[in-house]
Amino acid sequence: MVGDLTSLGMAQLVILVPASGGEPSVSAASVAALARLGVTVVSIAGDASTLALVLEGWALDPTHHEAVLAALGAEAAGARALQPIVQMAVSPAPREGGPRR
Repeated sequence: MVGDLTSLGMAQLVILVPASGGEPSVSAASVAALARLGVTVVSIAGDASTLALVLEGWALDPTHHEAVLAALGAEAAGARALQPIVQMAVSPAPREGGPRR
């Protein structure tokens, strides 16, 4: 079991929103509100039915997802916030037999 995820690095929060069929966008006012909440990176991914907004920030508190939904104007849009469960760094496995010289 992983303990306090905030000690592992940048906090992350994923917001799922039903896709509206148009191009996803985040308004300037939403960006300013997200910045005040500690968000420094916003990534958007999706398919025909769902958009995923991946929010990251050193000062972001993912337990305050209601404020993030309000900043995005998504609290009434059927949005869901996914709390982080595991966050880990991955590095390449060492070669069999050790490093070659």
